[in-house]
Amino acid sequence: MRASGPIYSAFVVLLVVLLGSDNVHSQRIKDNMYTPISGAHCFRRLNGTHVTGCSSKLGGSVGVLHFIRSEADIDFVVRKHPAPPYAPVLAPHLFTRENILRLRNQGGRHVSAVVLINNATELQQFSQESRCPNQFSRFAGREEETCDVERPEGSWNPWGTGLLLEDFPFPIYYVADPDEIDKLYDCFEKFNNFDLENQHKRSLCSIEVNAFMSAAVDTRVCLTRSTVFNSLTPVKFCDPLQGKNVFATLFPRTLVKPEERKVDPSERIILVSSRMDTTTMFDGIGLGAMDSLVPFTVLVSVAHFLAKVLPERVKPTDPNVLFMFFNGESHDYIGSQRFVYDLQKGAFPTKGGLTNPISMENIDLMIDLGTMDDLNKLKIYRASELPIADKIAQMFGRINSRFAFNISVDKAAPKEGLPPVSSHSFLRENASFPSVVITSVPGNRYYHSIYDDSENLKYTYGNHSTEHDFTQLEDLGQRNALFAEDSIQLRLRNVSSLVGMAIYELITGSKYDPRFGTNSVLIDEFLYCFLLSADCPLFHAAAKPDYPKAFPVPPVRYISVHSTLPSEASGWTHRILGLLVGQKVAQNTKADCQALHLPYNWYAGYSGLGECRWTTQNFTQALSPAFLDDAYDFKSHRYSTWTESTWREFSARIFLRPSAAHETLTLSIGFVVMVISFVLVFLINSRSEVLFNQSSATIPIAPPTQC
Repeated sequence: MRASGPIYSAFVVLLVVLLGSDNVHSQRIKDNMYTPISGAHCFRRLNGTHVTGCSSKLGGSVGVLHFIRSEADIDFVVRKHPAPPYAPVLAPHLFTRENILRLRNQGGRHVSAVVLINNATELQQFSQESRCPNQFSRFAGREEETCDVERPEGSWNPWGTGLLLEDFPFPIYYVADPDEIDKLYDCFEKFNNFDLENQHKRSLCSIEVNAFMSAAVDTRVCLTRSTVFNSLTPVKFCDPLQGKNVFATLFPRTLVKPEERKVDPSERIILVSSRMDTTTMFDGIGLGAMDSLVPFTVLVSVAHFLAKVLPERVKPTDPNVLFMFFNGESHDYIGSQRFVYDLQKGAFPTKGGLTNPISMENIDLMIDLGTMDDLNKLKIYRASELPIADKIAQMFGRINSRFAFNISVDKAAPKEGLPPVSSHSFLRENASFPSVVITSVPGNRYYHSIYDDSENLKYTYGNHSTEHDFTQLEDLGQRNALFAEDSIQLRLRNVSSLVGMAIYELITGSKYDPRFGTNSVLIDEFLYCFLLSADCPLFHAAAKPDYPKAFPVPPVRYISVHSTLPSEASGWTHRILGLLVGQKVAQNTKADCQALHLPYNWYAGYSGLGECRWTTQNFTQALSPAFLDDAYDFKSHRYSTWTESTWREFSARIFLRPSAAHETLTLSIGFVVMVISFVLVFLINSRSEVLFNQSSATIPIAPPTQC
C-alpha cells in the first residue's frame, strides 16, 4: 500500500492533463457541431391585463427544422409530427393569424419554435398590429364611432392580424440575411426533406433558439415580483416602457425665476403634434416609414418653414406655436398621456426650463398630424362640431389652388370616429378640447411591421445636399427637376407647405403671399437619415463640428425602457429642432456661444464650420402616469400600463440532432463503459499490492539529529 500514494498522485496529474486536453478538443467539437444563425427575436411585453409576445424555455428551445410551403406542411407538423418537437420555417406570406395560431393552439408541445425568413416575393400585406390600434385608450365618443376588429372595412388597420397582442409559448425568430436563410434551407434539404414518415429513425437538422423572457402574467404581477425580489436581491423581471418627448416653441417664451413660475392665462398657444415612435413584433427591426415617419417629417418641415417666415412675432398678441413630438404613442399613447398629465399638474415645462408652466386652457387649438398614407387625399377629423376645423379646410382649399399642390382635402362626417392619434389623450380629459386631426384614409398594408421601410414608402435618395442648402426655404416655382412630380419628396413638400402656410395665416391673421415653401432637399435628407443611415449630412449639420460620426444605420424609434440618456432618435430630433427652429445669432466662435449658456447652442451648420443658435427645444418625460401612483388600478385602462420583459441573452444556432435510437445507443454504450470502469477500478484497487508491489526494499528514513 506504500506505493499507492505516488501512483494516486500520478493518476491525478494524468487526469488533469487529460481533462485540459479534452477541454480544448471539446471547444473545437462544439464549434463544428453548432452553426450560429443571426436574426431578431420576438420579445415579451405586458400591460395591465395581459402578456404578449414570445419566450423560449429557460436554456433555449430546440426544434427540428421544417419548411412550410403549404397547408399540408402545417398538417404534417401539428398532426403527424414523427420526430417532435418541430421548428416550422415560414415565408412572410404564410405568417398569417390563422397559420400562427394553429401552430400555437394545435401544435402544442410538438412546436417549440417558429422561424420567419425574409422572403417577400409573394407578400401582399403584413401587419401584426390590431385592426383597431390602441383600442382601449381611445376617446369614448358616440357608440357608432367604435372601431370594430371584426369588421376590417370599418377599421383603421384593415390588414392587421393582431399577432402583436397575442402570447406565444415558443420563440419566434426572424432571419433576414440571405446567407443565413441558405444555411437553414441547405441543412433542411440535406437531412430532413426526404422520407418524412421515418424522420424519427435518423439524425435531423434542428435549431436552438435562446430567448427566455423573465416576465409573466401582467404588468401588476411582474412589478410586484420585482419588488419582492428586490428586498433580497436586485432582480428585475420587467421595466416600464418610457423615453423622451421632444418639443420646441416657435417663439422664445419669457424667462422667469423658479420661485415665480405660474400659469399665465393670457398666453395663447397653437399645439402642432405628431408621433415619433414606431413598433414591430421583433426587437430593433422596423423603420415605421409610412406609419409614423411621414407625419414626423411633415411636422419637422412645418416647424422649419414657420421659423423662417416668422423669426419673431408680427404682433405681440400673436399666439406662440408649440411643436410636440410624442414618444410611445404606439403603446396606448404613453407620450401624450404624460404630457396631458403634466399640463394638469403644472409640470410642463419642467422647472429647469425657467419658463411659466402651461395648462390645457392655454391651448387655443391642437393640430394633430396622423398617418398620411395618401399624401394627395387628406381628411380632417374632429371629435365634435368645431368651427376652426371648417376654417382650416377652407384655407387648405384656397392655398392648394394657388400653389397647385394637387391635394384634395375632405372633412370627415360627424359620425366618423377619430383615427388612432394623440388627440385621444386630450379628449379623454376634456371632451370639448379644440383638436383638429389631419390624416388620410388607411392605405398602409405593412403598418407596424418589419416591411414598413423605404421600399414601402417608394423612397429613393436624391443626394442633392452638396449643391443645395437644406436649411433654407425652397422657391416653389423652381428646383422641381431635382425630384419627379410623384416622388415622396415633392409630395411631402407640398403637404408640409400647405400645413405650414395655413398655420401662418392662423397666427398672423393674414394670407401667405410669398412663393417660398418647405425644402424638398431637407425632406430628402431627413428620410435618408431615419430610413437608411444616421451618418448623413443633416445629422452632421445638427451636431457639433467635432462630434463623431454616427453609425451608418438608421436610429431605432422604438420607445424602449428607462435610460439616463435620451434614445438616439430623440436625441437627433432634439438637435434637428435646434438647427432648424433655433434662430442664428451673431456669436461666431464656439467659445463666445458657450459663454452665453443655454438656450444658446453651437451647431456645425450646413457649412460644417459652426454657428450659434438661440434655441427653444427641450425634452419632457414619456412615462405613463400609471407608474407614478402606487395605488393605480392597472385594469382601469385610464393610462398606458405597458412594460417590457427583461432577458439574459439572445442567440440561435443550428445543429444535427441525433435520432432517438442513436441517443439510446449512445446512452447504453456510455452506461456499459461506466459499469466496466467501476469494475476495473474495483479489481485494480483490490489487487493493488500485487499489481503495484515494488521488489526493492524500502529505504529507512533516519530520524532528524538534535542540535
